[in-house]
Amino acid sequence: EPQLVEHGGGTVKAGVSLTLSCTTRGFSFGDEKVAWYRRLPGKKCELVVDIQGETVERTDGRFRIYAGDARSIYYLQIENLKPEDTAVYYCRVDYTPTGWRSFSACFEEDRVWEVWGQGTLVTVSS
Repeated sequence: EPQLVEHGGGTVKAGVSLTLSCTTRGFSFGDEKVAWYRRLPGKKCELVVDIQGETVERTDGRFRIYAGDARSIYYLQIENLKPEDTAVYYCRVDYTPTGWRSFSACFEEDRVWEVWGQGTLVTVSS
């Protein structure tokens, strides 16, 4: 069964950079989309940044997603952290066997053809 495990969260000061990791197991990556989401306190789950297929790196503002060796691990680098970045950060990967569904703690619901990690909390102090 495929699994995602995030690491790297913690409490940091505003202004620093932080890199989170998402270790994958049980995937054979082809055209699947890999994404980082986050859920801010009291807010809905939101997409941070994603990549797909042969793209192994993408930057969107202060957020950069990139693949590690053999695409078995994916990173989220956040530059110049702000207190409003305080959130639980989740890794998500497409997984499309017929009938597959799994629970997303970010959306608090079952999601079809997606695998989610358990999340890692980032707290940014001012």
